[in-house]
Amino acid sequence: MIPMVNLKAQYAEIKEEVEQGLAQTIENCSFILGPNVQAFEQETAAYLGVKHAIGVASGTDALHLALIAEGIGAGDEVITTAFTFIATAEAIKYVGAVPVFVDIDAKTFNISPEAIVNAITPKTKAVMPVHLFGQPADMDSIVQICKDHDLKLIEDCCQSFGSSINGIQTGALGHAAGFSFFPSKNLGAFGDGGLVVTDSDETAAMLKQLRNHGSNVRYYHDVIGYNSRLDEMQAVILRAKLKRIDQYNQARRQVARLYSELMEGLPLTTPFEDGLGVHVYHQYTVLSDRRDDIMQALQAQQIGCAVYYPVPLHQQNVFKQDCAGVSLPVTEAVASRCFSLPICPFLAADDIRKIVGVIRDACAA
Repeated sequence: MIPMVNLKAQYAEIKEEVEQGLAQTIENCSFILGPNVQAFEQETAAYLGVKHAIGVASGTDALHLALIAEGIGAGDEVITTAFTFIATAEAIKYVGAVPVFVDIDAKTFNISPEAIVNAITPKTKAVMPVHLFGQPADMDSIVQICKDHDLKLIEDCCQSFGSSINGIQTGALGHAAGFSFFPSKNLGAFGDGGLVVTDSDETAAMLKQLRNHGSNVRYYHDVIGYNSRLDEMQAVILRAKLKRIDQYNQARRQVARLYSELMEGLPLTTPFEDGLGVHVYHQYTVLSDRRDDIMQALQAQQIGCAVYYPVPLHQQNVFKQDCAGVSLPVTEAVASRCFSLPICPFLAADDIRKIVGVIRDACAA
């Protein structure tokens, strides 16, 4: 069996460090916003090149609280992509704003800057690009668009920890950004977890209030807040993995490179790197007209595979009423043909060759 992500192999590498840290946390009985959360926030801020990093309970909460802290609210329009996990749009709806879905680039699957410009109205208050599958969006263009139109820029970095553009980390390019530490992420916890980053002192102060019931001083509450704090034990695990994140991401890039080399000439489209930033391959996603046949062949050999994402957000039942008449032809075409293969830092070359062999046989059948 070849899983999508080999978390057991990763745990074996960090087991001793993690178990010592967890034991110490239990011994100290410091479970909520303790020393490991504080240290992790400082370490991630330094790594990402931002002034503030605030740990929260999930990537969804990270996006939600970032929107609140940046003043996005009822009736505001937020331009984003429909080719992403629903959390991107959920966060927008949580604050009473309207997600405006626009089309993607056919090669990178990231939001199209041209489509952003065409969707701006007097109600537009923010843009939320997603660095999908670990490849940075065209941030030079998007940053300029937001400057020209006085829009907030909130990055969805839930799939892009460690990716960069011209040496600047994703998450350090907008007004605020949200990260997810779901276990399968490039930097993943052993449960849910998230992070909001910003260079704004004011935004950071608001985020710290929002995550802790609207309170800066215990039992004194200035705003209606949330219970959304990164768990101390998850911070122990994340600190161990953060030390190795560049090593992990480089290994993912090597896996992706071998996949692409071995699949050259097959009747499918391998991932495209636009050269605008460093792709960290949260997913290795290909396009094929024979997706179902290939996936069936892989599953028969107990090889993991998945479709991210089979139904674009503008076609989901929950958004159908809001998106009546919306047509996103590139998004729809990609969603009908895409599928993802196993990728993680511990995927062996022999396993990659086996996977590609199954794909080659399926294409020839």
